Amino acid sequence: MKAEILAPAGDEQSAYAALKAGADAVYLGLTQFSARAGAENFDASALRRTAKFAHFLGAKVYVCLNTLVKDSETEGFFRSAREAWNAGADALLVQDIFLGKRLKEVYPEMTLHLSTQGGCCNVYGARLAKEFGFSRAVLARETPLDEIKKISEIIETECFVQGALCTAFSGQCYLSSFAGNNSGNRGRCKQPCRKKYSLDRAGYEKPAYALSTSDLCVGARVAEYVAAGVSSLKIEGRLRRREYCAAAVRYYRALLQGLPARAEFSDLKRAYNRGGYTAGLAFGQADDFLSRKTQGHIGEDVGELFFVNGAPFCKSSFAARKGDCFKILRAGEEVCGGVYLSSGKNGFFLSGTSNARTGDRVCVTTDTAAGERALSRARLREVSVELRFAAGAPPYAKCGDFELLGKEPLAPAKNAPLSAEEISECFRKTDAMPVSPRLTVQTEGAFCPKSALNAFRREFYEGLINALVPEREPLEERSVAPPALRLCGKRERAAISEELSEGGGIVIFKPRDYEKLPKTGTERAYLYLPAFFTSKEIEALKPEISRFYGIYCDGYYGVKLAEACKTELFAGTGFNLCNGYAVAEAKKYAGRFVLSKELSARDQNALAAEGAFALLQGGIKAMDLIYCPFSRTCAKCDKREYYTATDEDGRSFPLRRYRAFGACRFELYNCAPLWAEAEVSPLADETAKELLRGRTATRGHEKGSMQ
Repeated sequence: MKAEILAPAGDEQSAYAALKAGADAVYLGLTQFSARAGAENFDASALRRTAKFAHFLGAKVYVCLNTLVKDSETEGFFRSAREAWNAGADALLVQDIFLGKRLKEVYPEMTLHLSTQGGCCNVYGARLAKEFGFSRAVLARETPLDEIKKISEIIETECFVQGALCTAFSGQCYLSSFAGNNSGNRGRCKQPCRKKYSLDRAGYEKPAYALSTSDLCVGARVAEYVAAGVSSLKIEGRLRRREYCAAAVRYYRALLQGLPARAEFSDLKRAYNRGGYTAGLAFGQADDFLSRKTQGHIGEDVGELFFVNGAPFCKSSFAARKGDCFKILRAGEEVCGGVYLSSGKNGFFLSGTSNARTGDRVCVTTDTAAGERALSRARLREVSVELRFAAGAPPYAKCGDFELLGKEPLAPAKNAPLSAEEISECFRKTDAMPVSPRLTVQTEGAFCPKSALNAFRREFYEGLINALVPEREPLEERSVAPPALRLCGKRERAAISEELSEGGGIVIFKPRDYEKLPKTGTERAYLYLPAFFTSKEIEALKPEISRFYGIYCDGYYGVKLAEACKTELFAGTGFNLCNGYAVAEAKKYAGRFVLSKELSARDQNALAAEGAFALLQGGIKAMDLIYCPFSRTCAKCDKREYYTATDEDGRSFPLRRYRAFGACRFELYNCAPLWAEAEVSPLADETAKELLRGRTATRGHEKGSMQ
């Protein structure tokens, strides 16, 4: 099976660099609804140019519309999707599976991929995505390899192989939203997870990058992804430089071709490397999963620092040159930076290295030569071109079925006639178009000014690309009926609790250990299911589900699981219901559901349909961590249920541990309690529905709105 190499593109230059380096596809964002709002991104014109360039080379372009969409924005979302498709997108990536279902119903011609933010991590989520019209699922980075193989038998899969790893489970991170009012689900993540935190456990009290993950690099194990049936190998990095995009593509192309890739790997590390690499959670948590000492780009180690007559000098075989930049590390931690100053015997001198000491390690973070190597490949499409320049006849050019005839006959030459060499030299200049022409030239006593010859060449190559890559038949705007949400006056309360003794309302039971569920008193409660569960874990849990009234699930997979178990679904906050279309679709599968906890009171009120709940009190879960922040030091673990992560501003975030079939997982809660009932809260008027009283931690979170 051939798997595509899929590269990131934050701007046009990055897209071209990746495609020239050999990418089979690129993914990019528009100026709206992109999960990387900080990238330059693409307008319709830039997308059209990029798509034409890619299609000419036989590559594809996927457009990310993968943020949560508020009710007031749905018209713009449908318009953006149609414009992206008309501009040449080969697929659209969507986070909101329910909104995507509606988009596919309105425009069945479109190809949809479920974004990794959709949290697909098991066969139930995969079945739902396929049923809703998605042709591919971009799997959550936490999905284990055996699960990837199962999912790949249901739907086409795309897996990350390189780049930054999110700390939290895909689509379930709210830390930037609630701790800084910048929603990661809206593309504005400020990465508070990359800050320093101290943890109240012995050996972890010193502030460190306690939640910061190493960069992903599957490397040679990419062959295991291909063997598991993965269709697309995805490189993260829409905020990275074009040199990184090209270097990553070249590295994985070499690996897939079975070639030695040591040099390509070195160039990749120098383009971007956050404190070393990890193979990721698909293969189980390794000791290198967290990058506690360094957070930013540290490049590749090239030598040791000395001082020669007081001047900092790096002893190294690396041939540094002007423009190269470095970071100085001591015991694995960044001390300062430096730039190339001059060459010396067996090394080079640096400037700007304040705080450096003898024995520090020198890492190159900008290697100008490596950048040039990464960008040096020019992937071209070979074409056969026939040219005829004869006096008394218009100039003529032909490639396949495309022909171009000049507007005026060529004049006879009075002195030196136009030669075949001159014509060939002109047509070998392809004006940055990705073509490699094989030329057949006929000339007969003709004169043609150089400017006219160049103009004819440009017109020919532009017409050739347009002929080989014709414009897509545009989709006309279609009416999208707004959803009808029926209100009712009934009000209920629900409590998420670790105990089953709660009274007065609906109980959502959240176990401390999923292998030790209570045997009695469960018929009146929903069983809480987190956003991440593997199929194996679900099958082990299935016999227990029948003893509960239903399931409260934070992942889309709950739809198909409830259907399989013939039980009631309570769609949790993890469904991220933000608009009327999503609510209307969710109501078809869930008797009760919770609106997005990132919405403002006004936005929640607009979605107050029958069965709607809102989180109004208690702890707000900011992250699901599908790994151990203590690096699985199980023998030394104190096995407490709660810890505290304290940031550099002194804010304390509760960290809850729970057990899931032999593995410890963690939840991080925001630093302040939520108490919204004293305010003009959502659903609090005469037409109000149900309220959810969240009690998911001993401490909670203050109310915020999704920006």
